[in-house]
Amino acid sequence: MPRVSAKRQITIPIGLCREAHIQPGDEIETFIYNGQITIVKKEKSAAKGILRHVKYDKRMSDEQSLQSTLNGKHKGAS
Repeated sequence: MPRVSAKRQITIPIGLCREAHIQPGDEIETFIYNGQITIVKKEKSAAKGILRHVKYDKRMSDEQSLQSTLNGKHKGAS
């Protein structure tokens, strides 16, 4: 059974990695809900089709975009 190391690291069993197609070096996302952690492999361009209609300002950094969205000042915000 995997254990959490002193650095809060967890080794994912190889069988689970194979099932999830996770390879060394892959990026993952983690989410927590109701005290359970979910690990999801990030897929390149996974959101490309979903976000193709979204207009963006190339002059704005990711951080600026996030802050303007959180503040409700982003174009198209309700």
